[in-house]
Amino acid sequence: MEIFLVGGAVRDKLLGRPVVEKDWVVVGATPEAMIAQGYQPVGRDFPVFLHPQSKEEYALARTERKTAPGYSGFQFYAAEDVTLEQDLIRRDLTINAIAENSNGELIDPFNGRGDLEKRILRHVSPAFAEDPVRILRVARFAARYHHLNFSIAAETLDLMRAMVDSGEVDHLVAERVWKEMSRALEEKNPEVFFLTLKECGALARIMPEIDALFGVPQRPEYHPEVDTGVHTMLALQQACRLSSEVQVRLATLLHDLGKATTPKEEWPRHHGHEERSLPLVREFCQRLAVPKHMRDLALAVAEFHTHCHRALELNPSTLVKTLEKLDAFRRPERFAEFLLCCEADARGRTGFEDRPYPQAVYFSGAFNACVQVKVRDLLDQGLTGAQLGEALHKNRIQAVTQFQAEWQQRNPS
Repeated sequence: MEIFLVGGAVRDKLLGRPVVEKDWVVVGATPEAMIAQGYQPVGRDFPVFLHPQSKEEYALARTERKTAPGYSGFQFYAAEDVTLEQDLIRRDLTINAIAENSNGELIDPFNGRGDLEKRILRHVSPAFAEDPVRILRVARFAARYHHLNFSIAAETLDLMRAMVDSGEVDHLVAERVWKEMSRALEEKNPEVFFLTLKECGALARIMPEIDALFGVPQRPEYHPEVDTGVHTMLALQQACRLSSEVQVRLATLLHDLGKATTPKEEWPRHHGHEERSLPLVREFCQRLAVPKHMRDLALAVAEFHTHCHRALELNPSTLVKTLEKLDAFRRPERFAEFLLCCEADARGRTGFEDRPYPQAVYFSGAFNACVQVKVRDLLDQGLTGAQLGEALHKNRIQAVTQFQAEWQQRNPS
Protein backbone atom coordinates (compact mmCIF):
# COMPACT_ATOMS: atom_id res chain seq x y z
CA MET A 1 0.00 0.00 0.00
CA GLU A 2 1.36 3.43 -1.02
CA ILE A 3 -0.05 6.80 0.00
CA PHE A 4 0.34 10.02 -2.04
CA LEU A 5 -0.55 13.62 -1.34
CA VAL A 6 -2.51 14.89 -4.37
CA GLY A 7 -4.44 17.78 -5.88
CA GLY A 8 -4.74 21.22 -4.38
CA ALA A 9 -2.30 20.68 -1.53
CA VAL A 10 0.55 19.87 -3.94
CA ARG A 11 -0.47 22.64 -6.34
CA ASP A 12 -0.67 25.34 -3.69
CA LYS A 13 2.57 24.23 -2.05
CA LEU A 14 4.35 24.65 -5.39
CA LEU A 15 2.74 28.09 -5.81
CA GLY A 16 3.84 29.12 -2.33
CA ARG A 17 0.23 29.52 -1.22
CA PRO A 18 -1.20 28.33 2.10
CA VAL A 19 -2.33 24.70 2.07
CA VAL A 20 -5.86 24.72 3.49
CA GLU A 21 -6.67 21.03 3.28
CA LYS A 22 -4.94 17.85 2.23
CA ASP A 23 -6.27 15.04 0.06
CA TRP A 24 -4.59 11.67 -0.23
CA VAL A 25 -4.73 8.81 -2.72
CA VAL A 26 -4.04 5.24 -1.63
CA VAL A 27 -2.65 2.80 -4.21
CA GLY A 28 -2.66 -0.96 -3.72
CA ALA A 29 -5.23 -1.19 -0.95
CA THR A 30 -8.74 -2.56 -0.42
CA PRO A 31 -11.60 -1.11 1.63
CA GLU A 32 -11.18 -3.99 4.07
CA ALA A 33 -7.50 -3.16 4.57
CA MET A 34 -8.30 0.51 5.20
CA ILE A 35 -11.00 -0.32 7.75
CA ALA A 36 -8.65 -2.78 9.46
CA GLN A 37 -6.20 0.08 10.01
CA GLY A 38 -8.85 2.24 11.65
CA TYR A 39 -9.93 4.39 8.68
CA GLN A 40 -13.61 5.38 8.67
CA PRO A 41 -15.47 4.88 5.35
CA VAL A 42 -17.45 7.93 4.15
CA GLY A 43 -17.63 7.65 0.34
CA ARG A 44 -20.92 6.75 -1.27
CA ASP A 45 -19.94 6.47 -4.95
CA PHE A 46 -16.39 5.24 -4.44
CA PRO A 47 -14.23 4.30 -1.44
CA VAL A 48 -13.18 7.37 0.57
CA PHE A 49 -12.00 7.14 4.18
CA LEU A 50 -11.24 9.48 7.04
CA HIS A 51 -7.89 9.09 8.77
CA PRO A 52 -8.39 7.89 12.35
CA GLN A 53 -6.41 10.83 13.81
CA SER A 54 -6.22 13.71 11.32
CA LYS A 55 -9.69 13.08 9.79
CA GLU A 56 -8.25 14.00 6.39
CA GLU A 57 -9.70 12.23 3.35
CA TYR A 58 -7.96 9.20 1.89
CA ALA A 59 -9.42 7.87 -1.37
CA LEU A 60 -8.56 4.61 -3.03
CA ALA A 61 -7.05 5.10 -6.47
CA ARG A 62 -9.82 4.77 -9.01
CA THR A 63 -10.81 4.94 -12.65
CA GLU A 64 -14.12 6.13 -14.02
CA ARG A 65 -16.26 5.49 -17.09
CA LYS A 66 -18.97 7.77 -18.49
CA THR A 67 -22.34 6.01 -18.49
CA ALA A 68 -24.89 8.87 -18.67
CA PRO A 69 -25.00 12.66 -19.19
CA GLY A 70 -24.14 15.06 -16.39
CA TYR A 71 -22.04 15.13 -13.28
CA SER A 72 -23.40 11.93 -11.75
CA GLY A 73 -23.30 9.81 -14.90
CA PHE A 74 -20.13 7.89 -14.05
CA GLN A 75 -19.24 4.33 -13.06
CA PHE A 76 -16.22 4.08 -10.78
CA TYR A 77 -13.71 1.27 -10.35
CA ALA A 78 -11.45 1.19 -7.29
CA ALA A 79 -9.24 -1.82 -6.68
CA GLU A 80 -5.69 -2.82 -5.77
CA ASP A 81 -4.60 -2.90 -9.40
CA VAL A 82 -5.46 0.77 -10.19
CA THR A 83 -2.22 2.73 -10.64
CA LEU A 84 -1.46 6.26 -9.51
CA GLU A 85 -1.22 7.47 -13.11
CA GLN A 86 -4.63 5.95 -13.92
CA ASP A 87 -6.05 7.90 -11.00
CA LEU A 88 -4.33 11.18 -11.97
CA ILE A 89 -5.40 11.08 -15.62
CA ARG A 90 -9.07 11.37 -14.62
CA ARG A 91 -8.47 14.75 -12.93
CA ASP A 92 -9.51 18.03 -14.49
CA LEU A 93 -6.38 20.17 -14.88
CA THR A 94 -2.71 19.27 -15.16
CA ILE A 95 -1.93 21.52 -12.19
CA ASN A 96 -4.28 19.36 -10.11
CA ALA A 97 -2.80 16.07 -11.36
CA ILE A 98 0.50 16.21 -9.47
CA ALA A 99 1.22 13.80 -6.61
CA GLU A 100 3.83 13.75 -3.87
CA ASN A 101 5.12 10.57 -2.23
CA SER A 102 6.17 10.09 1.38
CA ASN A 103 9.72 11.18 0.52
CA GLY A 104 8.54 14.52 -0.88
CA GLU A 105 9.22 13.46 -4.49
CA LEU A 106 6.80 14.68 -7.16
CA ILE A 107 5.01 12.37 -9.57
CA ASP A 108 3.94 14.57 -12.48
CA PRO A 109 3.02 12.50 -15.55
CA PHE A 110 1.12 15.34 -17.29
CA ASN A 111 3.60 18.21 -16.76
CA GLY A 112 1.45 20.07 -14.28
CA ARG A 113 4.52 21.67 -12.79
CA GLY A 114 5.43 23.09 -16.19
CA ASP A 115 1.95 24.54 -16.56
CA LEU A 116 2.23 26.06 -13.08
CA GLU A 117 5.43 27.78 -14.13
CA LYS A 118 3.84 28.99 -17.38
CA ARG A 119 0.66 30.02 -15.53
CA ILE A 120 -1.56 27.85 -17.75
CA LEU A 121 -4.84 26.12 -16.89
CA ARG A 122 -4.88 23.07 -19.17
CA HIS A 123 -7.06 19.97 -19.17
CA VAL A 124 -5.39 16.61 -18.53
CA SER A 125 -7.14 14.47 -21.13
CA PRO A 126 -10.18 14.36 -23.45
CA ALA A 127 -12.09 12.83 -20.54
CA PHE A 128 -12.42 16.42 -19.27
CA ALA A 129 -15.37 16.78 -21.65
CA GLU A 130 -17.36 14.11 -19.83
CA ASP A 131 -18.04 16.20 -16.71
CA PRO A 132 -19.76 19.61 -17.09
CA VAL A 133 -18.77 20.64 -13.54
CA ARG A 134 -15.25 21.00 -14.88
CA ILE A 135 -16.33 24.06 -16.86
CA LEU A 136 -17.30 25.70 -13.57
CA ARG A 137 -14.08 24.56 -11.90
CA VAL A 138 -11.88 25.98 -14.64
CA ALA A 139 -13.76 29.28 -14.41
CA ARG A 140 -13.28 29.26 -10.63
CA PHE A 141 -9.56 28.54 -10.90
CA ALA A 142 -9.28 31.32 -13.48
CA ALA A 143 -10.83 33.66 -10.90
CA ARG A 144 -8.64 32.37 -8.07
CA TYR A 145 -5.36 32.71 -9.93
CA HIS A 146 -6.11 35.74 -12.09
CA HIS A 147 -3.92 37.95 -9.93
CA LEU A 148 -1.05 35.51 -10.58
CA ASN A 149 -1.51 35.97 -14.35
CA PHE A 150 -2.92 32.52 -15.07
CA SER A 151 -4.77 32.01 -18.35
CA ILE A 152 -6.76 29.15 -19.86
CA ALA A 153 -5.09 27.10 -22.59
CA ALA A 154 -6.69 27.70 -25.99
CA GLU A 155 -7.38 23.99 -26.48
CA THR A 156 -9.09 23.79 -23.09
CA LEU A 157 -11.30 26.76 -23.90
CA ASP A 158 -12.17 25.13 -27.22
CA LEU A 159 -13.14 21.95 -25.38
CA MET A 160 -15.32 23.93 -22.96
CA ARG A 161 -17.10 25.56 -25.93
CA ALA A 162 -17.67 22.15 -27.50
CA MET A 163 -19.19 20.90 -24.23
CA VAL A 164 -21.60 23.83 -24.27
CA ASP A 165 -22.48 23.24 -27.93
CA SER A 166 -23.09 19.53 -27.34
CA GLY A 167 -25.52 20.27 -24.51
CA GLU A 168 -23.38 18.65 -21.80
CA VAL A 169 -23.52 21.85 -19.75
CA ASP A 170 -27.32 21.65 -19.68
CA HIS A 171 -27.05 18.68 -17.31
CA LEU A 172 -25.50 20.74 -14.53
CA VAL A 173 -27.57 20.56 -11.36
CA ALA A 174 -28.37 23.74 -9.43
CA GLU A 175 -26.58 22.65 -6.27
CA ARG A 176 -23.26 22.20 -8.08
CA VAL A 177 -23.62 25.51 -9.94
CA TRP A 178 -24.26 27.34 -6.66
CA LYS A 179 -21.42 25.52 -4.90
CA GLU A 180 -18.86 26.53 -7.52
CA MET A 181 -20.31 30.02 -7.94
CA SER A 182 -20.36 30.76 -4.21
CA ARG A 183 -16.76 29.59 -3.92
CA ALA A 184 -15.83 31.79 -6.88
CA LEU A 185 -17.48 34.75 -5.17
CA GLU A 186 -15.02 34.29 -2.30
CA GLU A 187 -12.04 34.80 -4.61
CA LYS A 188 -10.11 38.00 -5.22
CA ASN A 189 -11.41 38.32 -8.81
CA PRO A 190 -14.84 36.63 -9.00
CA GLU A 191 -15.73 38.64 -12.11
CA VAL A 192 -13.29 36.40 -14.02
CA PHE A 193 -15.50 33.41 -13.18
CA PHE A 194 -18.47 34.96 -14.99
CA LEU A 195 -16.40 36.34 -17.87
CA THR A 196 -14.88 32.88 -18.43
CA LEU A 197 -18.34 31.28 -18.50
CA LYS A 198 -19.41 33.93 -20.99
CA GLU A 199 -16.38 33.33 -23.18
CA CYS A 200 -17.16 29.64 -23.55
CA GLY A 201 -20.92 30.18 -23.92
CA ALA A 202 -21.92 28.56 -20.62
CA LEU A 203 -23.15 31.77 -18.97
CA ALA A 204 -26.10 32.03 -21.36
CA ARG A 205 -27.14 28.46 -20.50
CA ILE A 206 -26.83 28.47 -16.71
CA MET A 207 -27.17 32.16 -15.78
CA PRO A 208 -29.07 33.75 -18.68
CA GLU A 209 -30.14 36.72 -16.52
CA ILE A 210 -26.50 37.81 -16.17
CA ASP A 211 -25.53 36.99 -19.73
CA ALA A 212 -28.41 39.14 -21.02
CA LEU A 213 -26.86 42.28 -19.46
CA PHE A 214 -23.97 42.29 -21.91
CA GLY A 215 -24.63 44.48 -24.93
CA VAL A 216 -27.30 46.55 -23.17
CA PRO A 217 -26.25 50.23 -23.30
CA GLN A 218 -26.58 52.81 -20.53
CA ARG A 219 -26.33 56.60 -20.58
CA PRO A 220 -22.64 57.42 -21.10
CA GLU A 221 -22.75 60.55 -18.91
CA TYR A 222 -23.52 58.29 -15.94
CA HIS A 223 -21.86 55.12 -17.20
CA PRO A 224 -18.75 55.86 -19.28
CA GLU A 225 -18.30 52.09 -19.72
CA VAL A 226 -21.78 52.10 -21.39
CA ASP A 227 -22.32 48.32 -21.43
CA THR A 228 -24.47 47.07 -18.52
CA GLY A 229 -22.66 43.74 -18.35
CA VAL A 230 -19.31 45.51 -18.13
CA HIS A 231 -20.72 47.77 -15.41
CA THR A 232 -21.91 44.72 -13.45
CA MET A 233 -18.43 43.21 -13.55
CA LEU A 234 -16.88 46.52 -12.47
CA ALA A 235 -19.37 46.79 -9.61
CA LEU A 236 -18.51 43.25 -8.53
CA GLN A 237 -14.83 44.23 -8.44
CA GLN A 238 -15.73 47.15 -6.18
CA ALA A 239 -17.82 44.92 -3.94
CA CYS A 240 -14.70 42.81 -3.42
CA ARG A 241 -12.80 45.92 -2.35
CA LEU A 242 -15.49 46.75 0.19
CA SER A 243 -16.46 43.37 1.60
CA SER A 244 -15.40 39.73 1.78
CA GLU A 245 -19.00 38.57 2.34
CA VAL A 246 -20.51 36.41 -0.40
CA GLN A 247 -23.96 37.93 0.07
CA VAL A 248 -22.65 41.46 -0.58
CA ARG A 249 -20.89 40.34 -3.74
CA LEU A 250 -23.89 38.34 -4.94
CA ALA A 251 -26.35 41.18 -4.34
CA THR A 252 -24.08 43.54 -6.27
CA LEU A 253 -23.89 41.04 -9.12
CA LEU A 254 -27.71 40.84 -9.36
CA HIS A 255 -28.64 44.47 -8.70
CA ASP A 256 -29.33 45.52 -12.32
CA LEU A 257 -30.93 42.41 -13.86
CA GLY A 258 -33.99 44.41 -14.88
CA LYS A 259 -31.97 46.50 -17.34
CA ALA A 260 -31.82 43.49 -19.64
CA THR A 261 -35.62 43.69 -20.00
CA THR A 262 -35.77 47.38 -20.93
CA PRO A 263 -37.41 47.76 -24.37
CA LYS A 264 -34.75 48.67 -26.94
CA GLU A 265 -36.64 51.77 -27.99
CA GLU A 266 -36.08 53.16 -24.47
CA TRP A 267 -32.30 52.59 -24.47
CA PRO A 268 -30.04 53.90 -23.03
CA ARG A 269 -32.49 54.90 -20.26
CA HIS A 270 -33.77 52.20 -17.92
CA HIS A 271 -36.74 53.70 -16.11
CA GLY A 272 -38.34 51.17 -13.76
CA HIS A 273 -35.52 48.65 -13.99
CA GLU A 274 -35.52 48.26 -10.22
CA GLU A 275 -39.02 46.79 -10.12
CA ARG A 276 -38.36 44.67 -13.21
CA SER A 277 -35.30 43.23 -11.50
CA LEU A 278 -37.25 41.66 -8.65
CA PRO A 279 -38.83 38.65 -10.41
CA LEU A 280 -35.51 37.96 -12.16
CA VAL A 281 -33.63 37.95 -8.86
CA ARG A 282 -36.25 35.66 -7.33
CA GLU A 283 -36.08 33.24 -10.26
CA PHE A 284 -32.27 33.23 -10.25
CA CYS A 285 -32.10 32.55 -6.51
CA GLN A 286 -34.82 29.92 -6.57
CA ARG A 287 -33.26 28.07 -9.50
CA LEU A 288 -29.82 27.94 -7.92
CA ALA A 289 -31.09 27.35 -4.36
CA VAL A 290 -29.43 30.51 -3.05
CA PRO A 291 -29.76 30.80 0.77
CA LYS A 292 -32.72 32.93 1.84
CA HIS A 293 -30.72 35.62 3.65
CA MET A 294 -28.62 36.18 0.53
CA ARG A 295 -31.70 36.32 -1.67
CA ASP A 296 -33.35 38.87 0.63
CA LEU A 297 -30.32 41.18 0.51
CA ALA A 298 -30.20 40.87 -3.29
CA LEU A 299 -33.88 41.81 -3.54
CA ALA A 300 -33.40 44.82 -1.24
CA VAL A 301 -30.45 46.10 -3.27
CA ALA A 302 -32.24 45.57 -6.59
CA GLU A 303 -35.32 47.47 -5.44
CA PHE A 304 -33.79 50.34 -3.50
CA HIS A 305 -30.24 51.02 -4.77
CA THR A 306 -31.33 54.12 -6.68
CA HIS A 307 -33.00 55.42 -3.52
CA CYS A 308 -29.60 55.25 -1.87
CA HIS A 309 -27.93 57.01 -4.81
CA ARG A 310 -30.51 59.81 -4.47
CA ALA A 311 -30.51 59.87 -0.66
CA LEU A 312 -29.30 63.48 -0.48
CA GLU A 313 -32.29 64.53 -2.61
CA LEU A 314 -34.98 62.60 -0.73
CA ASN A 315 -37.26 64.28 1.79
CA PRO A 316 -37.32 62.95 5.38
CA SER A 317 -40.61 61.13 4.88
CA THR A 318 -39.30 59.18 1.88
CA LEU A 319 -36.07 58.37 3.69
CA VAL A 320 -37.95 56.94 6.67
CA LYS A 321 -40.32 54.95 4.44
CA THR A 322 -37.33 53.50 2.60
CA LEU A 323 -35.62 52.52 5.84
CA GLU A 324 -38.82 50.84 7.00
CA LYS A 325 -39.23 48.97 3.71
CA LEU A 326 -35.62 47.84 4.00
CA ASP A 327 -36.46 46.51 7.48
CA ALA A 328 -33.37 48.41 8.61
CA PHE A 329 -34.49 48.79 12.22
CA ARG A 330 -34.89 45.05 12.76
CA ARG A 331 -31.96 44.07 10.55
CA PRO A 332 -29.31 46.76 10.93
CA GLU A 333 -26.55 44.40 9.79
CA ARG A 334 -28.35 43.83 6.49
CA PHE A 335 -28.81 47.59 6.07
CA ALA A 336 -25.05 48.01 6.48
CA GLU A 337 -24.52 45.39 3.75
CA PHE A 338 -27.08 47.17 1.56
CA LEU A 339 -25.04 50.37 1.79
CA LEU A 340 -21.88 48.53 0.76
CA CYS A 341 -23.66 47.15 -2.32
CA CYS A 342 -24.88 50.61 -3.28
CA GLU A 343 -21.39 52.02 -2.91
CA ALA A 344 -20.00 49.21 -5.06
CA ASP A 345 -22.61 50.02 -7.71
CA ALA A 346 -21.74 53.72 -7.67
CA ARG A 347 -18.02 53.04 -7.92
CA GLY A 348 -18.39 50.28 -10.50
CA ARG A 349 -18.14 52.76 -13.35
CA THR A 350 -15.15 53.70 -15.44
CA GLY A 351 -13.46 56.68 -13.81
CA PHE A 352 -15.62 56.52 -10.65
CA GLU A 353 -13.65 53.82 -8.84
CA ASP A 354 -12.27 56.11 -6.12
CA ARG A 355 -14.99 58.77 -6.01
CA PRO A 356 -16.44 59.58 -2.57
CA TYR A 357 -19.89 58.18 -1.89
CA PRO A 358 -21.41 60.51 0.71
CA GLN A 359 -24.86 59.01 0.15
CA ALA A 360 -23.96 55.99 2.29
CA VAL A 361 -22.78 58.22 5.14
CA TYR A 362 -25.91 60.34 4.85
CA PHE A 363 -28.30 57.39 4.71
CA SER A 364 -26.52 55.81 7.67
CA GLY A 365 -26.82 59.10 9.57
CA ALA A 366 -30.56 59.23 8.89
CA PHE A 367 -30.85 55.66 10.17
CA ASN A 368 -28.94 56.52 13.35
CA ALA A 369 -31.22 59.51 13.92
CA CYS A 370 -34.24 57.23 13.70
CA VAL A 371 -32.71 54.76 16.12
CA GLN A 372 -32.70 57.48 18.78
CA VAL A 373 -36.50 57.38 18.74
CA LYS A 374 -37.31 54.84 21.46
CA VAL A 375 -40.41 52.69 21.32
CA ARG A 376 -40.36 52.46 25.11
CA ASP A 377 -40.94 56.20 25.42
CA LEU A 378 -44.06 55.90 23.27
CA LEU A 379 -45.31 52.88 25.18
CA ASP A 380 -44.91 54.86 28.40
CA GLN A 381 -47.26 57.42 26.87
CA GLY A 382 -49.91 54.71 26.62
CA LEU A 383 -49.70 54.29 22.84
CA THR A 384 -50.42 50.87 21.36
CA GLY A 385 -51.34 49.28 18.03
CA ALA A 386 -51.83 51.55 15.06
CA GLN A 387 -51.37 54.69 17.16
CA LEU A 388 -47.97 53.43 18.30
CA GLY A 389 -46.90 52.73 14.72
CA GLU A 390 -48.07 56.12 13.49
CA ALA A 391 -46.33 57.97 16.32
CA LEU A 392 -43.11 56.02 15.78
CA HIS A 393 -43.14 56.82 12.07
CA LYS A 394 -43.89 60.51 12.72
CA ASN A 395 -41.15 60.86 15.34
CA ARG A 396 -38.64 59.19 13.02
CA ILE A 397 -39.48 61.74 10.31
CA GLN A 398 -38.91 64.55 12.83
CA ALA A 399 -35.58 63.04 13.81
CA VAL A 400 -34.47 62.80 10.18
CA THR A 401 -35.65 66.35 9.53
CA GLN A 402 -33.38 67.57 12.33
CA PHE A 403 -30.51 65.40 11.07
CA GLN A 404 -30.99 66.75 7.55
CA ALA A 405 -30.81 70.35 8.79
CA GLU A 406 -27.62 69.62 10.73
CA TRP A 407 -26.10 67.87 7.70
CA GLN A 408 -26.84 70.85 5.47
CA GLN A 409 -25.20 73.17 7.98
CA ARG A 410 -22.05 71.01 7.96
CA ASN A 411 -22.17 70.57 4.19
CA PRO A 412 -23.46 73.87 2.79
CA SER A 413 -22.71 72.96 -0.81
